[in-house]
Amino acid sequence: MLSLGEMLAGAEPIDGGFALEIGEDWLQGRTAYGGLTSAIALAVAQGVSDDLPPLRSGQLSMIGPLAGRIEARAKVLRQGRNATWVAAELTGEGGVGFTASFVFMRRIESVLSLDHYPLPDGVIPLDEAKPVPTDQAPAFLRNHFEVRFAMPKSALGEADLCWWVRPRERGGLSLEVECLLCGDVLPVAVWPLLGFNVPISSMQWHVNMLDASPTADGWWLIRSTSQFARDGGASEHIMQWSASGAPAIAGMQSVAVFG
Repeated sequence: MLSLGEMLAGAEPIDGGFALEIGEDWLQGRTAYGGLTSAIALAVAQGVSDDLPPLRSGQLSMIGPLAGRIEARAKVLRQGRNATWVAAELTGEGGVGFTASFVFMRRIESVLSLDHYPLPDGVIPLDEAKPVPTDQAPAFLRNHFEVRFAMPKSALGEADLCWWVRPRERGGLSLEVECLLCGDVLPVAVWPLLGFNVPISSMQWHVNMLDASPTADGWWLIRSTSQFARDGGASEHIMQWSASGAPAIAGMQSVAVFG
């Protein structure tokens, strides 16, 4: 089994990006875990320039199954004085399986300073949090992440999950790539309402990067909630904080629910 850092370090350079192998240990069903493909897309996008500003936003589309050998390519769409737009694409044996559009923007002095994303009430401290059972979990979760329950059931809503998450191996990753790698770990919030045998598939994930600050021993707090589900689809909000309480990602995901 290879960590993402090891996969990236051993990637084969190709025109416009690199190629690498996604092993079965990274799969979620018949395709690679969405956080992995998102992180790979960001890694290839960051490779288009040595002086990209920080990541501000990403639109990530999970189009088709990706496993085995994949090719990752990226190109600059526009480079302005303050912001750079980069498109990334991952292809496999079946063609295009993943696309992404990233915006990188330099920090600018501003009179605005708002932060209304505090940690949820009732968060269980890391040293008191109990491990999430992963015996029946997808391969990627069993093999590559540590997860703990971060809030008691009594503090959660109807379609509401909150976990502590960290990768088992962090070497060779930028903080932004690590953020995305962890950000999709939780099951979709509506899954417990349906039973864990109902097929569910992420379709699109939009992320706004707030502050990818260093975390205590690699831990991130992630909360996924859903306020609307109907006609085979669910809309989910995913918030991510560092272990110190700094908001890292504000996101929204569109999910197909086949049951």
